[in-house]
Amino acid sequence: MSLATRNATGPVDAPVSPPKVVRQRRVRPGLLGLAVLLIALGGLGAAFAVTSVRATGSYLAVARPVEVGREVSAADLITVQVAGGQGLHPVPAGRLDEVVGKRAAVALVPGTLLTLGQVTDDPMLGPGQQQIALGLKTAQVPARELHPGDKVLLVSTPDENATGAAAGAGTRFAATVIDMVSPTDDEKVLYLALLVRDVPAVVALAAQERIAVVLTEAA
Repeated sequence: MSLATRNATGPVDAPVSPPKVVRQRRVRPGLLGLAVLLIALGGLGAAFAVTSVRATGSYLAVARPVEVGREVSAADLITVQVAGGQGLHPVPAGRLDEVVGKRAAVALVPGTLLTLGQVTDDPMLGPGQQQIALGLKTAQVPARELHPGDKVLLVSTPDENATGAAAGAGTRFAATVIDMVSPTDDEKVLYLALLVRDVPAVVALAAQERIAVVLTEAA
């Protein structure tokens, strides 16, 4: 008991409040396990992030469009930094020399990573075809530039030294453009895929300069 003074009068007896007992909260085992799990997952996420950063490497990407069958040049590619890349199998930048000079097996789209499966050394020949080369003047080419995959028709022109049916004009041969290069401003070399049975006749006509090229379908 303690003494208390009220209205300046004498001391009186007053009850004393019992001390409050603070109960300790019980830690639930389930919550403790969840906290440990979250901490572990956070550590794994940080480790994965560090590993991804360390896996960053230099790879080749497409800088400008490359048509199917076109030779890939160094100017067609750029070097990019890629983190991870698992499952993509991009070509490392250090293998640039292995890619340049190969042909695009598929259309290469700017902004995409390059893979070895997108380029090939094989000529664009179908079953029963052979490749020939025609030397033409610029004026003999039916378009400013022919692209791999374009469909053309080779038409024989009249033989100036023959008359009547012997002139042999108007014979047609279907072919597919593999490539075209320009050795000089007024010269073109056209590489074509042609059926084996048509090769001898076309070669003979080309030797006589009796071939006209007609573009029938653009790739």
